[in-house]
Amino acid sequence: QVQLVESGGDSVQAGESLTLTCAQSGPALTVYARGWYRQASGKQRELVALVGTGGTNYAATVKNQITISRLFGSNTITLQMHSLKPEDTAVYYCYLTGALRQKEQEYWGRGTQVSVSS
Repeated sequence: QVQLVESGGDSVQAGESLTLTCAQSGPALTVYARGWYRQASGKQRELVALVGTGGTNYAATVKNQITISRLFGSNTITLQMHSLKPEDTAVYYCYLTGALRQKEQEYWGRGTQVSVSS
């Protein structure tokens, strides 16, 4: 079973920076895309950043604040966020879609809380 485990969530002040990490474990699969979504309280889950075979896609609301990266030689990805605002407060989820045993699957982590106070 493929597992995604997020870490790095924290409570910070507006203007500060934070880096989230997602570690992938389990069987090898063909990855189509991996990235981050977030869900604020009372709101729908939304895309933050996604990197795949077609390139990298950032949400317009955060594209100047974030950088998604993959650690060289590993299945770990990071999300660097700077100039955080209270509206960035959310649970951040790691996401992956790919093919395992020729069957397309989607995987989600359990999320990591980011809280930004003014």
